[in-house]
Amino acid sequence: MSAVPETPRPPYRPTVTEREARRVAEAAREQDWRKPSFAKELFLGRFRLDLIHPHPLPADEHVQRGEEFLAKLRDFCETKIDGARIERDALIPDDVITGLKELGAFGMKIDTKYGGLGLTQVYYNKALALAGSASPAIGALLSAHQSIGVPQPLKIFGTREQKETFLPRCARTDISAFLLTEPDVGSDPARLATTAVPEGDEYVLDGVKLWTTNGVVADLLVVMARVPRSEGHRGGITAFVVEAASEGVTVENRNAFMGLRGLENGVTRFHRVRVPAAHRIGEEGQGLKIALTTLNTGRLSLPAMCVGAGKWCLKIAREWSAAREQWGKPVALHEAVGSKIAFIAATTFALEAVVDLSSQMADEDRNDIRIEAALAKLYGSEMAWLMADELVQIRGGRGFETAASLRARGERAVPAEQMLRDLRINRIFEGSTEIMHLLIAREAVDAHLSVAGDLIDPEKSLGDKAKAGAGAGLFYAKWLPKLVAGPGQLPGAYGGFKHGVDLSPHLRYVERTSRKLARSTFYAMSRWQGRMETKQGFLGRIVDIGAELFAMSAACVRAELLRGRGENGREAYQLADAFCRQARIRVEELFGRLWSNTDDLDRKVVKGVLSGTYEWLEQGVIDPSDDGPWIADATPGPSRRENAHRPIR
Repeated sequence: MSAVPETPRPPYRPTVTEREARRVAEAAREQDWRKPSFAKELFLGRFRLDLIHPHPLPADEHVQRGEEFLAKLRDFCETKIDGARIERDALIPDDVITGLKELGAFGMKIDTKYGGLGLTQVYYNKALALAGSASPAIGALLSAHQSIGVPQPLKIFGTREQKETFLPRCARTDISAFLLTEPDVGSDPARLATTAVPEGDEYVLDGVKLWTTNGVVADLLVVMARVPRSEGHRGGITAFVVEAASEGVTVENRNAFMGLRGLENGVTRFHRVRVPAAHRIGEEGQGLKIALTTLNTGRLSLPAMCVGAGKWCLKIAREWSAAREQWGKPVALHEAVGSKIAFIAATTFALEAVVDLSSQMADEDRNDIRIEAALAKLYGSEMAWLMADELVQIRGGRGFETAASLRARGERAVPAEQMLRDLRINRIFEGSTEIMHLLIAREAVDAHLSVAGDLIDPEKSLGDKAKAGAGAGLFYAKWLPKLVAGPGQLPGAYGGFKHGVDLSPHLRYVERTSRKLARSTFYAMSRWQGRMETKQGFLGRIVDIGAELFAMSAACVRAELLRGRGENGREAYQLADAFCRQARIRVEELFGRLWSNTDDLDRKVVKGVLSGTYEWLEQGVIDPSDDGPWIADATPGPSRRENAHRPIR
C-alpha cells in the first residue's frame, strides 16, 4: 500500500475512574477456588506439604514423547541455529523458522488430533529452555505463539469449530500473536480503546495495539477489543481471532529493543477490519477473563527460559572461574567470587524445582496453580536477572564486552552482556514485577476479603458492615488460634528429609514462617483496612516472602525426588540446603522491612519530585531525548504508514 502523508490527529485518551478500573480487574478474576492451592494455603499460614510431596511425576508415555522431541530439537538447535547471527542481524532467518515449523515446534502444546505434538507443560517448558538457550529470540517466538497466542485460549475456551479451523494451522504453518497492550494502556485494561462494533454477523475492529510480539510475522492474531453495549449485545472487553492478512490490518512499525534483537514485535493498527462473529472466543465481556486464565499456565514459559539462562550462567561461571587465575589460584577459590557462583548454582536448582513442580501440577490439573505460576514468573524473572548480573561481574571486563568483540581479538565469544540484556524484559513481560506483586497479593488476601471485604469497603452501608463484621468474627475466631503453633515447632517434624544433609529444619522454618506471614498480613489488614491496597511496598514484601517459601519447599521436595530416584541425590540435597540457607537470610530481611522502611518518606519525596520541588537537582546535564510525545497517538483511523507485515512461508 502507498503511504498517506502524515497529518496531526487530535489526541484520543479514554478516561476511567480508579474505582471503575478496579471493578473491571476484579470482574476478570477467577472468583472461586474449586481446587486446592499450595501457595494459597501458604499465605494463609497453612503449610500443606501433602499437596506437593511426593513430587508429582509425568506418565511414562509423556516422558518418552517429550524426550524424543527434545533430542530432535537439540540437534536442530546445535546445527541450524546461529545465535550470534540472530543477534547481529536482529532477525531470525526465515529458513530457521520454517525448519522449526517442520519440526513441529510451533505445535508443541497442541493436541495430536489437530496435528500438534501434544507435549505436557513439563516438556514444553524444557523445550523452551533448550531453544531459548540457543537464541532467546527463538524462545520468545515459540512462547508467544503457544503460551498466549491463538492455541492456548482456543484450547480452553474455543468451540469445536474454532479448534478444527485454527489449531491445525497453528501446529504446522501459521504463527500467532496476542494483542492486548495499547500505546496508553498497559496493566489497566479498563481503559482499552480498541473497539469491536457489531454489524450483522460480523464485528468491525478499530484501534491500535502496541508491543505485539510476533505481530510482524503473524498469520493469526488474538485481539482484545471493547464491544459497546447495545440491544442484544452485553458488550465489554472481548477476544477475537483475526486473520493478520485481513483488509485494514497494518503493521506500522517493527520495534527494536535493548535485548531480544530478533524479536518480531510491532505496532498494529486496525481500521474497519471485519471479523466474523464465529471468530469471537467465548462470550462478549469475557476477554480479560480469557486472557488471565490463559496466563495462569502461560506464565510458566518465562521462568522456564529463565531456568535455561541459569544453567548457562552456571556453566560459564564454572568454566571461566576455574581457568582464570588471580593471586596464584583460580578466581573461584576467592570467597568474593565463590559466593556468587554458589548463589548461581543454588538458585538455578531452586528455580528449576519451582518450574518443574508448577508445571507438573498444571499437567495433573489436581490443584489450582494460578498463584504458583505467578510466583514462578515473578521469582524466575527476578532471580535470573540477578544470576546474569553476577555472571557479568564474575567475568569482569570480559562480561561487559560483546561476544563479537571477544571473538575478534581471539577469545571465546561468550555473550554474557547479551544474556543480561535479553533477560531484562522478563521483569516486564506478561505482567511487570510490580503488577505481579499486586496480582499475587490480591489472591493471597482473597480469604480475608471474602469474609471482611464489606467491612472495609467505604461505600457499604452500616448494615452491610455489621453483617460482614459478624462473619469475619466467626472466621478469625477459628483461623487465628491455628497460627500460634504447628509442626514447625516440633524438632522431629519432616524427618523424612534427612539423608546425610538434613533439610527438615528448612521445612520446619517454612511452616513456622508461613504462620508468621499470615499473622503479619492479618495485622496489616487490621491496621490499614481499606487503605491496604495502597500499601504496595508492604504487599510486595509479603509476596516476596511467599515466593521464597514456595521456592524453599520446591527445592526440598525436588532434592528428595532426585534422591529417591538415585539421580544425584546427595548433590541435590547439598544444593537445596545451600539455597534454603540463602533464602532464609533474604526472608528475615524482608520481614524486617515490613515494619521498618522508608515507604512514608518515599511518598513525600515523590510528591516533591512531581511538584518540581527538586527540579534544581536535575541541572548540569543535557537530555539527549527528542521532543516527541511521551505516548504515541492511537486515535482510530486509516493507517498512514507502509505495512511492515512480513508473513513467513
